[in-house]
Amino acid sequence: MNETSNTHNNFLAGEHYQLSRETIIERLNSDPVTGLHSTEAKQRQAIYGANELEAEQSVPLWKKLLEQFKDVMIIVLIVAAIISGILGELIDAILIIAIVLINAILGVYQEGKAEKAIDALQKMAAPEARVLRDGEQTMIKAADIVPGDIVILEAGDIVPADIRLLESSNLQAEEASLTGESVPVDKNAEFTCDTELGIGDRSNMIFSSTALTYGRGRGIVVEIAEKTEVGKIAKRLKGIEQEATPLQRNLNDLGKILAIICLAVCAIVFVVGLFQGGDLLELFMTAVSLAVAAIPEGLPAIVTIVLALGMNRMAKKNAIVKRLLAVETLGSVDTICSDKTGTLTQNEMTVTRLYVADKLYEVSGTGYEPQGEIIEFSSNQVVKQSSPELTRLLEIAALCNEASLIRKEDQSWTILGDPTEGALLTLSAKLDFLPEILKEKYPRLGDMPFDSSRKMMSVFHEIGGDYVSFTKGAPDIVLDRCTHILTEAGVAELTETTKAKVLEANSAFANSALRVLSFAYKIHPDHDFSNAEQDMIFVGLCGMIDPARPEAKDAIAVCHGAGIRAVMITGDYKDTAVAIAKNLNLMQDGDQVLTGAELEKMSDEELEAVCDKVAVYARVSPEHKVRIVAALKAKTHIAAMTGDGVNDAPALKQSDIGVAMGITGTEVAKSSADMILTDDNFATIVTAVEEGRIIYSNIRKFVSFLLSCNVGEILVVFITNLVLGPQFTPLAPIQLLWLNLVTDSFPALALGREKGEKDIMLHPPRKKDESIINREMIAAIITQALAIFIAVFSAFQIGRFLYPDIMLTDPTVQATSYSFIAATGFGPSLGARTFAFITLIFAELLRAFSSRSEHYSVFQLGFFSNSTMNKSVLISAALMMVVVYVPLFQTYFHTIALQGRDWLVIAGLAIIPFVIGEIFKLIYHKDTRAQAGKISKV
Repeated sequence: MNETSNTHNNFLAGEHYQLSRETIIERLNSDPVTGLHSTEAKQRQAIYGANELEAEQSVPLWKKLLEQFKDVMIIVLIVAAIISGILGELIDAILIIAIVLINAILGVYQEGKAEKAIDALQKMAAPEARVLRDGEQTMIKAADIVPGDIVILEAGDIVPADIRLLESSNLQAEEASLTGESVPVDKNAEFTCDTELGIGDRSNMIFSSTALTYGRGRGIVVEIAEKTEVGKIAKRLKGIEQEATPLQRNLNDLGKILAIICLAVCAIVFVVGLFQGGDLLELFMTAVSLAVAAIPEGLPAIVTIVLALGMNRMAKKNAIVKRLLAVETLGSVDTICSDKTGTLTQNEMTVTRLYVADKLYEVSGTGYEPQGEIIEFSSNQVVKQSSPELTRLLEIAALCNEASLIRKEDQSWTILGDPTEGALLTLSAKLDFLPEILKEKYPRLGDMPFDSSRKMMSVFHEIGGDYVSFTKGAPDIVLDRCTHILTEAGVAELTETTKAKVLEANSAFANSALRVLSFAYKIHPDHDFSNAEQDMIFVGLCGMIDPARPEAKDAIAVCHGAGIRAVMITGDYKDTAVAIAKNLNLMQDGDQVLTGAELEKMSDEELEAVCDKVAVYARVSPEHKVRIVAALKAKTHIAAMTGDGVNDAPALKQSDIGVAMGITGTEVAKSSADMILTDDNFATIVTAVEEGRIIYSNIRKFVSFLLSCNVGEILVVFITNLVLGPQFTPLAPIQLLWLNLVTDSFPALALGREKGEKDIMLHPPRKKDESIINREMIAAIITQALAIFIAVFSAFQIGRFLYPDIMLTDPTVQATSYSFIAATGFGPSLGARTFAFITLIFAELLRAFSSRSEHYSVFQLGFFSNSTMNKSVLISAALMMVVVYVPLFQTYFHTIALQGRDWLVIAGLAIIPFVIGEIFKLIYHKDTRAQAGKISKV
């Protein structure tokens, strides 16, 4: 058996399609008549292993959990918790660790839900294959196939391995998943070649995971498992690493900035305090307060929850997002590269034009539903009663056909068989020429199946006592076999003039990107069908196309308004692709078309230079998609790439957002993608992009809301300590934690549920390197922080004035001593600290309403139009009352019960940040609102 192994390994160095059948059989030591002996097959399986791809190892739960702690902000929080614990602030430490753990668990849970959704999409059937073993045909599991096995092939089979054909009869294979070719390709065991060919041109080979759609054959297995073409792609996928999303980079940068600010402010306060003669431990406690104030403890959990909610909303809109952070990345997409078939089009061939008896007909209706009308073009009259010549064309369309039209349980229509033949059945049914009735009325007497060399198909029937052959096929070939033509006056001789008219109609159809078929028939008085495809009577032409999805056109218009380029990538012909692109308004003035052949000749640099101008890539292979993605990324674009085939997987994985088709997509494509469309619809991608923009906009809102509060807290603690001394710290660490984790978190979550603003898809996408904290947000944070400082510092001073004596029940402990602060955390006045604490809470609750939009006034949005915000503010306000009036909480949170006059003072001060925020938007975003208004009118 070692000899067999070596023989096969040597054989692998060659190209299978270049070798003769005899050479391959000899090298693989097999017998085309009896196949392998069972013992030999077992020995080979022991050497080569099972015919299955190595499953991608699932990430263990502990590792998934650990991944959630890589964020810099999370690390800063953990350090803050450790410091708090060491200093005896156990409640603070427990709260921080709890929020970190909740964040991690939420992240793992949501991504686990996405994995389950993907598992539900996968087909669980274990494929089998019919092979020759010990001289007999037997069904075995595809995993048990070995090199040298002789496989029996029939239409409907899924190819179990890479196979060199030994015999074939009208064999066709659907290779779209591997090559991108949208129609089945002919296979021929007789094909020979000594030059290098692409996968799609190797006619004597069939490949693992592709489907046989027509004919039959027999072949010898030459490659299994990871050595198949599919296996090679799987190997390439393992080498492509997942890049960090823009939000990941932004949050990591934010964490680093906050850590630096935290350390810098703490150091300044500590050093200044020492110069002022402050107590060392007292200063350290102040520094801890500042550290707690600087870090928005609730931010990581809120980001996780908002992204998770976004995932759920997208799933309801037919988009399953696998990675949590990919939800936000969708919002920054500036280029969507989409397949044509099934995504921009309906993937349902539809006959739209007919040419019969020198008349042109338009056919209405789309898809396989047999609803629509046949309209005579010149008179614009609907055909109610079919003419004899149109009747004959519809009879041929229905009877010269191997497909079946099926009504599904949901009352929608589909077909079994070739899409082209399905379109012909639908056409016939539109004038009540129902195939099942015709076939019962006129039983088939015989046929001549479609053959790639003849490019025709013929069937034989007895109709009205006549033995008739019906033929359909390529227009030029069928027309050359005809001597007569069916006209309104009956059968006439096919003259050169008449023939020229038919060819002119054929050219007009083809120039409109229609796939054209011609129809003919012949009567056989002698009942001899041997020359059925000679001296025929020409009937007419039909033109069909895979029509564009109506919603795709609207979605592309939305893309243009949003500054997003929609790019079509297809394996179809250039003319067809351009016709669909123009119909969808996908091509703009100045846009270019690039074919696969042209792309092949270009260097990567040349492709980068033109990729911004190309709207349509035609006749390209999935391998070209990888180059297109690389070129777009080199130009700093954030690109979404769609795909459904095995060979699309590398491009899906390398793109910023890989989008797989849930209906037609292979499992390899789904596992490589970031998002799966359960309806295979381009409009769903645009909806997901809009959702991503809304999520990013909402993240900006609550980041600005939280950070302005944190900066305000820093200013309050920092400046108060510098002015009054470290013993007058206005806010205790536990109060700051309450603000950051409780008071701010509920409104921040409500901001994450904010509906998209009306102009969300009227702005250009943000740049790849744009920071979440841009100049606009910095200005808003500084303005709000200063307003918060003014309000809270004023409240603290008023509280000191109104409650100068409420400090401590034990008169033996000095209010300014560290032992007092260390024991209770109280400052010199509980009233002052309560005033500062409650004013800050109240200000945050009012600011939450203002933060609902960065550009528009809350009064334009409707003050109470976000019901989640209303509930969140009520909950936070109720909890605020608890810490003020419940004695147990007063002890822990260092508060006193406030009087009625106090609330009036606090309300007056708390409204200051809200008013300042509304004025800031009115002035700063005046131009933005005006521009948005102009765009909306357009």
